[in-house]
Amino acid sequence: MQRIFSGVQPTGNLHLGNYLGAIRNWVRLQNQYECIFCMVDQHAITVWQDPKDLIRNTREVAAGMIAAGIDPEKNILFNQSTVPAHAQLAWIFNCVARMGWLNRMTQFKEKAGKHKENASVGLFAYPNLMSADILVYKATHVPVGEDQKQHLELARDTAQKFNNDYGVDFFPLPEPLIFGAATRVMSLRDGAKKMSKSDESDYSRINMTDDADTIALKVRKAKTDLFPMPDTLEGLEDRPEASNLLGIYAALSDRDKADVAAQFAGRQFSEFKAELVDLAVSVLGPINTEMKRLMDDTSHIDAILKKGAERANAIAEPIIRDVYDIVGFLRP
Repeated sequence: MQRIFSGVQPTGNLHLGNYLGAIRNWVRLQNQYECIFCMVDQHAITVWQDPKDLIRNTREVAAGMIAAGIDPEKNILFNQSTVPAHAQLAWIFNCVARMGWLNRMTQFKEKAGKHKENASVGLFAYPNLMSADILVYKATHVPVGEDQKQHLELARDTAQKFNNDYGVDFFPLPEPLIFGAATRVMSLRDGAKKMSKSDESDYSRINMTDDADTIALKVRKAKTDLFPMPDTLEGLEDRPEASNLLGIYAALSDRDKADVAAQFAGRQFSEFKAELVDLAVSVLGPINTEMKRLMDDTSHIDAILKKGAERANAIAEPIIRDVYDIVGFLRP
């Protein structure tokens, strides 16, 4: 059986990059694989979170995923902390993975910056928990962006070392599912930076909670340059902001980026932005409306997550019991 695991941190402000780079692809995968989708709230607290915000954000991310088309009946949808096996397996992987492996993780270096000594142990060991997230379900495939490939490689290394250390063929080596166009949506204010929920400027991103007027304002204010749209992609090589907007249009319309460039060749970006607004609102507007409806009834979201946790635990608990037996933990 081919099984997918994927997760998203519930740290607020789901944005267009999350939708085009991950959630939309998950919706398409749900008819091809057994899918387990998770709000990784334990990952979220590797940096400080206000507890009330974390609860709200967990529900909001779930609402966004459902509103975007993920079917909680067909798939398993839950928050990570409700399945103890994630943390249980993560500790075992802390004892399997090597310090040298974690020291090479570029995301830790980026997030910790110059204040590495003040970073939490959880932030450093984050990839081991990510490995546990995947392997506690024996997932065979993981949809990842380019920036997460390194973590998946570590999960594969950890699975292989566990199997070798204990002389078993227990954990699969999960394969990446990497999607092409629009896996990296860049900031609307700086085409060299990835669109991020942590960016100080709200104008750097289109949030999935933005209404039509806000989307229109952000697109109109998006940074471009003085030149018209070129007729080929080669003409965008030194124009990151223009290239980013073109890529967003192509992804939202499910078209090839070169085809879109040809359609708008020679036109000013003010014209292009007007059409991009219409397209973005047509795609994101219904999602925004459904998210608001779901967030008005949080008991419904909680019921979905509770049922999802029960289904996730039913898969994870037998696997963690087997792991305990392999490791030699006494279970009287």
